[in-house]
Amino acid sequence: MKRDVLNRYECSPDGSILIDVAAAGVEDLYEDFDKSAPYIRRDLDQDLVDYLIDCARELGREPFSIRFTLAKITDDRRFARIRRSVNVFFLYLAEKERQKIHQMTRRSFVLFCIGLAILFISVWVNQSMELERSVVGNVFAEGLTVAAWVSLWEALATFLVEWFPRRKDIELYQRLAHAKLISRLEPTSGNVDSGQDTQACVR
Repeated sequence: MKRDVLNRYECSPDGSILIDVAAAGVEDLYEDFDKSAPYIRRDLDQDLVDYLIDCARELGREPFSIRFTLAKITDDRRFARIRRSVNVFFLYLAEKERQKIHQMTRRSFVLFCIGLAILFISVWVNQSMELERSVVGNVFAEGLTVAAWVSLWEALATFLVEWFPRRKDIELYQRLAHAKLISRLEPTSGNVDSGQDTQACVR
């Protein structure tokens, strides 16, 4: 991990990197369209989600915690709901990625089978028309061969190109879902910090 990246973050006493999130209140962590729903059933604010994902991706495999700096006092019971919301939301994103992998795998398998079928037909056509083929016959036979290899390549390329990034996203979402969450009052408001000593992150 490059030092200039780590210098952007603070570290907790246990050595984990702190991803800082500042908000006026708990309600600012959630989308506005479902305010009437309980916190546990609300979607997290999209800007917050993008920020957490970007930070976690930037940190790679470095251990991290998420520290919420709030201007309003939040009791332990309410903050436990925030923990649960973050856990549920990112596990939901991980499950969506698993579904996309399943759909992608099924699509690749179908394309692969279609490609094999066309390839067998192409070989049969080429053998059947080996003698005295017309121009139309040549075009048809060559077209089948091209279509077969295109379908096979599409199947393999889709699987190889999409599978690894989606697996990495699942791992990232799981790390965010199970990350340690810390809360503190905004230091500038004159309140005493939560007691979480920090230091510069240097590896």
